[in-house]
Amino acid sequence: MAQVFDEPSLNTLRGDIAVAHCRYSTTGASVWANAQPTFRSTPSASLALGHNGNLTNPRELASMLPGANGHAPVQATSDTDVLTELFVHAGDDGVEETAARILPLVKGTYSLVFMDENTLYAARDPQGFRPLVIGQLENGWVAASETAALDIVGAKFLREVNPGELITADERGIRSRSFAPAAPKVCLFEYVYLARPDTAIGGRGLHMTRVEIGRTLAREYPVDADLVIPVPEGGTPAAIGYAEASGIPYGQGLVKNSYVGRTFIQPSQTIRQLGIRLKLNPLRDVIEGQRIVVIDDSIVRGNTQRAVVNMLREAGAREVHVRIASPPVKWPCFYGIDFATREELVAGHSSVEEICQQVGADSLGYVSLEGLTAATLQEPKSLCRACFDGKYPVPVAEEERGKDVLELAP
Repeated sequence: MAQVFDEPSLNTLRGDIAVAHCRYSTTGASVWANAQPTFRSTPSASLALGHNGNLTNPRELASMLPGANGHAPVQATSDTDVLTELFVHAGDDGVEETAARILPLVKGTYSLVFMDENTLYAARDPQGFRPLVIGQLENGWVAASETAALDIVGAKFLREVNPGELITADERGIRSRSFAPAAPKVCLFEYVYLARPDTAIGGRGLHMTRVEIGRTLAREYPVDADLVIPVPEGGTPAAIGYAEASGIPYGQGLVKNSYVGRTFIQPSQTIRQLGIRLKLNPLRDVIEGQRIVVIDDSIVRGNTQRAVVNMLREAGAREVHVRIASPPVKWPCFYGIDFATREELVAGHSSVEEICQQVGADSLGYVSLEGLTAATLQEPKSLCRACFDGKYPVPVAEEERGKDVLELAP
């Protein structure tokens, strides 16, 4: 981000309210027109909006726009752009009243932070799929996806935005209103991978949750080995827990290049595979001759684990046992994670034994869904576990599936 928001560009910004967002492409093509925050200006309102999640009825919402039967005003092809247009075109009651009227019609996943010229808003879908929190500065308010963001800017954590809640913050303070009954279904994959380890969900830090997942994994899938190592950074907390519960020493066997980002969200298979080799490198002196337990947070497509096992073998590992701190990811996500078909998921069409052979490991073990859920300290009924069990809390019609749903719309 420093390449974009350098000191000269920051010095040109004026005002007391801002929205910033970095959303990887889960709806619409990866083009500038779909970048966020989205921005729209009309004679009655100007709106900037950032959206974490995926809407499951974007075509239905697009049909509500002015001119939808002719030439709709949406120039981009993301669900967020449709929502932004609705907020600024739905009436002259002001952004708050318009949002409160539109949000009950919106289906799917959305943690929103948006603003007009004078007010900051935050809203969370009735299921609360994605995290959203509010904090207080000495002279203002902050809304963010994670508590870690509040720490970074020196804000005091106040609370999570409730599912189905719209928050309004301005010079008069904070106001809250409910636009739909809460039916919590927090994404379980947030606990595994998406959220930072230094953030908290439901009042508990994710680092400690992931350490507990590692302890559970050691009990469920023990192995006789010499060293436990993580795939950094995602596998580190679980590896600590696995080593603690198993009694096998913990060590660093893979070095991460901090200039390469998350590989599973890269847009092509070729780039993902190249990124893994650029991202990780083994420490031969640590690995050579050892029986290694390598811990990772998840297997989505299998690219990372295949490359890691090959690296460790090339570095002289005697045995490589892979342990995964989540159950097999078997089902696509329609709620804001970029794996939209079962064909993309190695566990969607292969057994654990087959995956073990494909990645070249001596053994492979996944933590159970029950073990993972217990480590979160959340009630199973309050979690969305669809990518693991195929039970979707919000139905998604076939015609509303896929990143290009609005690009293909007539």
